Amino acid sequence: MSHRSTRGRSASRTVALALAASLSLAGCGLLDNGGSEPTPAETEPALERVYDSQFTRDGTFQSHISVDGAQDIDFVYTLYPTKSTPRTNEWYPRGKKYFSFTFQAYDLARDLRDPFRTKRKVYLQKIKVTSRTITSGGGKTQKPYQLNAIARNITFDPEPLSTKYGMLITSPKGAFELRNQAIKPTSLDTRGIDLMFTATVWIQTEAGGSQYVQREVKQTVPIAIFESEEKTEVAEIPINAN
Repeated sequence: MSHRSTRGRSASRTVALALAASLSLAGCGLLDNGGSEPTPAETEPALERVYDSQFTRDGTFQSHISVDGAQDIDFVYTLYPTKSTPRTNEWYPRGKKYFSFTFQAYDLARDLRDPFRTKRKVYLQKIKVTSRTITSGGGKTQKPYQLNAIARNITFDPEPLSTKYGMLITSPKGAFELRNQAIKPTSLDTRGIDLMFTATVWIQTEAGGSQYVQREVKQTVPIAIFESEEKTEVAEIPINAN
């Protein structure tokens, strides 16, 4: 047989009465302002909506891309902010924002330390980049960054290994690199920018062979832009510094 303590029953009754009294007083206080209904409080703080971007979140972006007709060739785009505007969480619509990028190819059919002559050569002929803005109010699309050039004429190396197909980008002896590229200011309602890359390449079908196939290697890189009327802060750095 179970027993319940009279003291426990009395204590419970006392707590219940006190709680009811406090709720009654609280209710009077809520209706005290002219009898108006209280405004419900937000249960969670509002979260700022940020354009999803690996580049912004991690401070760098890298992709690995394969194309038809070039099995085990890995194309790698790498982007990162330069020291002039290194804090990607402070990239605002106003002011220029600077980034650098590289593009390289790896023959995964061979080991990293295998002789270079045993690897298929890949040549970069042209590099093209377009852009578009994403706005909060559906405003007019802007194009704050554009590039369309013969790769060997603009890469950081003034004397890249080149043939009629373009400049060599097969690792470890070749790579395309472009530094301190400026993204122009945009409208204040900008919340994101997409950079769309297209590389025109020629790929050797077999190591040491004379046959090549042409392909385009494409990649879109999203970048978040944060709401502010401030200008993105730009630090002075030596020319062509990273």
